[in-house]
Amino acid sequence: MATKAPTPPRAIPRPPDSSRYSVSDGAPLSARLPGRRKRTDLPIATAVRQTFAEGYRLADLRTDALAGLVVGIVALPLSMALAIAVGAAPQHGLYTAIFAGALVAIFGGCRFQVTGPTAAFVVILAPIVTKYGLAGLLTAGFMAGLILVAMGAARLGRLIQYIPHPVTTGFTTGIATVIATLQIKDALGLQVPSMPEHFTDKVAAMWSARATLQPAELGVAALTLTLLLTIPKLTKKVPAPLIAISAVAAVVAVAGLAFPQLHIATIGTRFHTVVDGVDIAGIPPVLPVPAFPWRGDLSLGLMRELFPAAFAIALLGAIESLLSGVIADGMTGTRHDPDAELVGLGIGNIVAPFFGGIAATGALARTATNVRAGARSPIAAVIHALVILVSMIALARLVAFVPMASLAALLLLVAWNMSEVRSFTHVIRVAPKSDVFVLLACFGLTVVFDMVVAVTLGVLTAAVLFMRRMAEMTQSRAVLDSHSELSGFHLPKGVALYEINGPLFFGAAQNAVSAIHAIRGDTFTVMVLNLGKVSVIDSTGLVALENAIARLVAFHKRVILAGPLPQPSTIWKKANLDNRYRGVHVTPTIEAAIVLADEIVGEPTINSATRTPIAEVP
Repeated sequence: MATKAPTPPRAIPRPPDSSRYSVSDGAPLSARLPGRRKRTDLPIATAVRQTFAEGYRLADLRTDALAGLVVGIVALPLSMALAIAVGAAPQHGLYTAIFAGALVAIFGGCRFQVTGPTAAFVVILAPIVTKYGLAGLLTAGFMAGLILVAMGAARLGRLIQYIPHPVTTGFTTGIATVIATLQIKDALGLQVPSMPEHFTDKVAAMWSARATLQPAELGVAALTLTLLLTIPKLTKKVPAPLIAISAVAAVVAVAGLAFPQLHIATIGTRFHTVVDGVDIAGIPPVLPVPAFPWRGDLSLGLMRELFPAAFAIALLGAIESLLSGVIADGMTGTRHDPDAELVGLGIGNIVAPFFGGIAATGALARTATNVRAGARSPIAAVIHALVILVSMIALARLVAFVPMASLAALLLLVAWNMSEVRSFTHVIRVAPKSDVFVLLACFGLTVVFDMVVAVTLGVLTAAVLFMRRMAEMTQSRAVLDSHSELSGFHLPKGVALYEINGPLFFGAAQNAVSAIHAIRGDTFTVMVLNLGKVSVIDSTGLVALENAIARLVAFHKRVILAGPLPQPSTIWKKANLDNRYRGVHVTPTIEAAIVLADEIVGEPTINSATRTPIAEVP
C-alpha cells in the first residue's frame, strides 16, 4: 500500500492559461473547469476533462505512450502474481488491469493514477475465494464498486483523511506481513494439499509441510530476488521485473531440458484453461466473454453474506487509491478530485467483474512509475491497459514458462516495500501510548483476523482515544469570591462566575458542567456562565448546560450566559433559553454580563486596572 518515498521528477510543463483551473479555495478541481458541473451533479471524469481543457497535443500523446508502455511492463507480472496470491488464476489479474485500469483512468479524478490489483487486497480477497469461490469474489468486487460510486456521489472523498495514521500504518504493515508469509509456500516449493482460510491455520499447514521443501524452488526464488534488487542499481531504463523474471524463466526452461527430472512449478504447470474445447497451459490468449459475475441467481442471502467483505474492499480501495492520488499530487504539483476518483474507481470495479476482473484500486508503486516515466494525462494509464492486453494475447505461451517461485519473490519485494517498517518503528518510539496501542492493535488484528475487524476496531479505538484527549482539553473553573479578579475586573458581591474553556461536546460536557451542581447556593444571587472560550457545542453539551441552568433557576438564581456563544449558532436559536427560563439572560460579552449582573445585585463594578466604572470602559 505504500513504498519508499520516490524522488520528485521534473516539473510537468503546463499551458500558460492552466492557472484558470487551479484550486485555491479547497473546492474540487472539477467544479472550476469550463462548463463545470453543479454540486448536485455526479463528480466524474474530471481528470480527462481537465487534460483536454488545458490542451492535449501530439507530443503529450507520445510521452503518455512511452509512460504507458513502461507501466504496462511493470504491471504485467505483478497483476498475475497478485491474482495467484488471492487464489485466482493469473489471467484474472490481467483482466483487472485491462478493464479497471482503463475505466478508472477515463472516469476518475487523478491524472496519473494507475489502477489494478494490489497487494493490500490479498488479505481481504483470499478468504472470499476460499469460502465462496471465484463467483463470490467477483460478486463482492461488483458490490464494492456500487459502494464506491455511492461514496463519491455523496462526496465522501475528503473524509478519508480523517482515518488516523496509526490505523493505516498498522493494517498496512499487517497486510505486508501476511503477504510475505504466504509467499513462503511457493518460494520454498512446499507441498501443501489445501490452504486453510485463516492466517494462523495457513502458517500451521506450511509448517507441517516443511519436509517437502524443494531446494531448486528456493534457488529460483533467491535468484529472482537477487536480480530484482540488483538491476535497479545498474539501470533504471528497463523495469527490473521484466529482466529478472524473463531471465530466470529462460534459465528454468533450459534447465528443464537439460535435467528432465527437475520439476519446477510454473504458471503453465499450475494453471490450465479450456478455450473452445482446447486445454491451454497458463493464461488464455483471448479476452473472456462478458458474463454476470455471480454465475447464477444473485440471492439476497448471498449479498448479505458478502456485504461486510464488499464494504471492506470499498473502504480499503478508497483509502489506498486516495493516498496514491495524494502522493501523485506531491510528485507533480497537481490536485486531484477525490470524489471523482471514487466514482471512477467504483465504475471500474462494477464493470471489471463482468469480464473476470477482481477488485482493483490505485496502485502506488505503478502510479509513481507512471509519473517518473513522464506521464502527462490519464491517457498513459489507458495505454498501460492496452499494453497488458496486447502482451496477454501475444505472449500467452511464453508466460506459461514463468516460475511460481519467481512470482513469489516478486511479491516478497512488494510486501517489503509496502510494510512501512520505518514508519511503524517511528510511531512506537515517539508516539503517545494510546497511538502505539492503536498501531499494535490494528497490526495484530490484521494478521490474526482480517482487515474488516482491524479497520473497524482500529478506527473506533482511535476515535474514542481522540475524544478522551479532547475532553481533557476542556476545563472549567468557578469564581465565587467578590475580591477575586478575572480579566481585570472585580466581581460584584453576590455574583458568581463559572467559566468553561474548550469544546463542549458529549465527551466533555458532563465533567465541564458538573461542578455547577456542587456550588453552594447561599453564596451568590447571580451566576454568570462564561461561554466565550467554548469553540463548539453539540446537543449533549447543550443538554448538560440546560440541566445546570434549570437547577439554578429552580433555586431562584439569576443566570447570565456570556458570549460570544459557541458554534453552531443555530442551536441557540432553537434552544431559546432566555425565553424558556425565567431569570435567564444572554449577553454578547463577559464585560456586558458583569455590568448586567451588577445592575441586578445593585453594586457598581470597578475596573481594577483603571479604577473606573466598567460601563465606561471602551
